[in-house]
Amino acid sequence: MPTPSPLFRFADFQPGQRFRSAPRRVEVEEILAFARDYDPQPFHLDEQAGRASLFGGLAASGWHTAAIAMRLNVDGGLPVAGGIVGSAIDELRWPAPVRPGDTLTAENEVLEVIPSTTRPGQGRVRAACRLVNQDGAVVLSFIATLVVRG
Repeated sequence: MPTPSPLFRFADFQPGQRFRSAPRRVEVEEILAFARDYDPQPFHLDEQAGRASLFGGLAASGWHTAAIAMRLNVDGGLPVAGGIVGSAIDELRWPAPVRPGDTLTAENEVLEVIPSTTRPGQGRVRAACRLVNQDGAVVLSFIATLVVRG
């Protein structure tokens, strides 16, 4: 198991910093379980229905993919002291499907550090997040605005 990254407070963040999570493999059972509970569309629940869809095979729900990104970021992909508290998500995209057996990694880059005008020592951090598979294909991207304490 990798050594956890140190947790960053607001003053530790600088534009251009990059963070990368540990990889995580996605199994067919979790794709089916998430779909049954939260996004029960045929192409997320059945390989044959997936082949007949625009996905061309079983594909994880985009919301499942977003949940995986959150987990990877919490586990070390974006080391925010006090937890990752988001105030906005912009430009959410799913450019490629997640398939059973894919191994995903979260990559983050700090775009902007915005001090609070009312709370000294804290503020907002805007970060670009990409979730990439084992082939380097981007399967999810977004820009997060996070509230970060001092």
